[in-house]
Amino acid sequence: MMNPKPESVDQYFSWFTGEVRQRLELIRELLQREIPEATEVVSYSMPALKTTEVLVYYAVAKKHIGFYPTNSGVSEFKKELESYQTSKGAIQFPHDKPLPLGLIAEIAKFRFLEVQAKPGKKKKT
Repeated sequence: MMNPKPESVDQYFSWFTGEVRQRLELIRELLQREIPEATEVVSYSMPALKTTEVLVYYAVAKKHIGFYPTNSGVSEFKKELESYQTSKGAIQFPHDKPLPLGLIAEIAKFRFLEVQAKPGKKKKT
């Protein structure tokens, strides 16, 4: 596959099987349960959850699932993420370790509250 662009989250998921697919489904179900107000979208060719802006993205890599809660989502949980490879706005959850579902939920909820607290963007009428 040469960097395909999925048209939907379901299409993205269809490209994976077995344990990797199960891990994606776990993240998807968790995010939908924790933030039912958000909509699933594809952004930057990755599944993402969005309200007024994208809260988190996630994607499969060769040896991990990348979770992208923006810079604030990583910096706010710096201590809890010490055992994971992180960068400015990304966290790597290795395929050979259990997903930290509680931590993923906390980060996603933090991003939801952070975005909700921003002043609303008013549309011109």
